[in-house]
Amino acid sequence: MAGNWALSRRRGALVQRGAIFDRVRGFFQEKGYLEVETPFRIPAPAPEAQIDAVASAGWFLQTSPELCMKRMLAAGYDSIFQICRCWREGERGTRHLSEFTMLEWYRAGADYLSLMEETEALVGAAAAVPRIVYRGRSVELTSPWERITVADAFRLHAGTTPQQALAAGTFDEIMVEQIEPRLGLTRPTFIYDYPACCGALARLKEGDPSVAERFELYIGGLEIANAFSELTDPREQRSRFEAEAAERSKQGKAPYPVPEKFLESLAGMPESAGIALGLDRLVMVLLDAETIDEVVAFTTEEL
Repeated sequence: MAGNWALSRRRGALVQRGAIFDRVRGFFQEKGYLEVETPFRIPAPAPEAQIDAVASAGWFLQTSPELCMKRMLAAGYDSIFQICRCWREGERGTRHLSEFTMLEWYRAGADYLSLMEETEALVGAAAAVPRIVYRGRSVELTSPWERITVADAFRLHAGTTPQQALAAGTFDEIMVEQIEPRLGLTRPTFIYDYPACCGALARLKEGDPSVAERFELYIGGLEIANAFSELTDPREQRSRFEAEAAERSKQGKAPYPVPEKFLESLAGMPESAGIALGLDRLVMVLLDAETIDEVVAFTTEEL
């Protein structure tokens, strides 16, 4: 009965979650996006060093629908979105689920700056209110949102530079402990222009190849989304995958097959931008939930 009680008391949150999902879909349908579905089980995920896929009978459960959706872009589908399940090994906590719901969308002819504007509009539509309260703080959702470069965030909040942090091996630690908790506290924050080595599938910035055209969105100190202008050079992408694979090997992680069909398709991919947004986390923020467990029907431990 304890399990049923946990499920029953989430009813209000799940009703609101469904309404948020409806508004998300309505936003994209109104803008002319095509809703697509791609396979959950794939032969080769992107070989990112910090993300581990769940094995599934010789293949893998997707960590993101990114590779398949980009192949659709290359095939001429110029505005697409998807709400789907994703899996990542070892990710569990008050803000993490190993199986979670992702919203991804891609648009030809866009870059990461125009995607920031679209993200503002999407979150505003999903929330349907001009401000929310999250963890005791009032967060204003009306435009414009805060925008800060990674370099400025390191200078302001950590008194160092991204390059110095990378050289010392403390980049991720500083982000998690000193910078992220200060982002998006009174209005959502886009932190952008990451060091080039922190954007494995992102295009480098024209005029400044030391940074990638990548941003992350934070609300109330919580990361909600990750986006970038897409890299469309297959040779450069292969080189980056090889570097990520080498880093995985250095960390003692199992290798992944090379996603050859994805690499083959990149030559035909238009200039575009894409974003992955964690819907469970967005619902968590919009409903002022203490943990992510409160806004899903079941956690793994309850199955």
